[in-house]
Amino acid sequence: MADADDRADAGDRPTQHPGILSPRMTGSLARRMIAIAAIWISLLLIGGGFALDRVLTGAITRNFDAGLEYVLIAMIRSSEIGPDGEVRLIQPLGDQRFLEPYSGLYWQISGEGQEPYPSRSLWERRLDTSDEHNDDDMHVYDSNQFPDEELRVLERDVVLPGSKTRWRFQIAASRQSLDEQVRAVRATLIPSLGMLGLGLIVLAALQTFYGLWPLRHIRRAIAAMRGGQNRRVEAPLPLEVQPMVDELNALLAHNEKQAEEARLHAGNLAHALKTPLTVLVNSATGNDSPLAETVRREAATMQRQVEHHLARARAVGRRGAAQARANVRDSVDSVSRAVAALYPDVRLDAAGDRDLVVCVERQDLDELIGNLLENAAKYGGGSVFVTIGRDGAMAEILVEDDGPGISPADRTRIFDRGVRLDSGKPGTGLGLAIVRDVAEIYGGSIALEESEDLGGLLVRLRLPAG
Repeated sequence: MADADDRADAGDRPTQHPGILSPRMTGSLARRMIAIAAIWISLLLIGGGFALDRVLTGAITRNFDAGLEYVLIAMIRSSEIGPDGEVRLIQPLGDQRFLEPYSGLYWQISGEGQEPYPSRSLWERRLDTSDEHNDDDMHVYDSNQFPDEELRVLERDVVLPGSKTRWRFQIAASRQSLDEQVRAVRATLIPSLGMLGLGLIVLAALQTFYGLWPLRHIRRAIAAMRGGQNRRVEAPLPLEVQPMVDELNALLAHNEKQAEEARLHAGNLAHALKTPLTVLVNSATGNDSPLAETVRREAATMQRQVEHHLARARAVGRRGAAQARANVRDSVDSVSRAVAALYPDVRLDAAGDRDLVVCVERQDLDELIGNLLENAAKYGGGSVFVTIGRDGAMAEILVEDDGPGISPADRTRIFDRGVRLDSGKPGTGLGLAIVRDVAEIYGGSIALEESEDLGGLLVRLRLPAG
């Protein structure tokens, strides 16, 4: 039963085809950007709010202490030593709260060996006069010496004229008003920063969605292309997105060109094989032809066509290989030796830049030069000259012969597949067509001209220089 249940569960699960990887989602780009903005805004506002709170709280506290310090200095200036050696105030302090018991504002004068001299507002309580420190300068601190009232205390030790006693003058005030001011500031600061943070996060979200909106347009445009409604992404887009769209359109054009070249290649191959196959069929059915010799000859022709078209197909596949490099002179020397073996009566010479490099695979460069040299040796008068040079970003390979040449009217038609101007010599009529196709695949070109030095045909092959 367990096996049956396992098989049933397996049947309900979607089938994972081998070799096809499911796309892994990495989350929303918009959510990432908003989350990063929210975290950064929160950190900045928390840090800034803490710093602002410290600044405002410190300002309120300093202002509070300044008021108490003013009263303390006034009390010191109003103090003198009486006839019995005790301290007294020659004029009362102006604030009436010093006269009201437990009013929250107190003063006290204390001396060693002397009874403390307090304000009426202290009533029966006394301020702490710890001798753990000397207050030659103003000393400010918070105190919890009264259980029901937190105090802010300012004190200073003074030796009054006519007395050797160090008198400690103290002013104390309830922290209630100070704490209320701090709470009022924080009650305004925290909601304000919260509203600011929320507004900034909403602004970041709107900016993110607006900024990523062109990507949604691109997605819809691609969907339209897949549905056959459009062929390119044509709407104007922001500067940051337009290069990506240009690359996408270039990729689409590249794919279309490759598809067209594949169709052309199939047509060339079919055309190249059609005639040899027809000859084979006719020879096999006829009684007068030497069948074996014909089969060998036409089979060799078909093999050469297949090799040519396969070379072209390889060139199409390597079109985007930026690392492809080949030395022109090395290829010319190698091909010249092979052509010289086939046509021993033909003289082949080469001159020019020995270090010139082109952005072409060596195998394809040999194919290009081989076709040109073979044609020059086959149709020329016995002399072939190759010149290697450079024209800006392009390398130029000039192949000249001393043959009859080609008339201007036939220089365009000769590139059509299967066209041969001299049918008396063996061949397929595909050599120049293949050279043109492969050169264009690599971004080059070929042109036919008249040789001024040898009087025959001059073939100008241009390829991107490395």
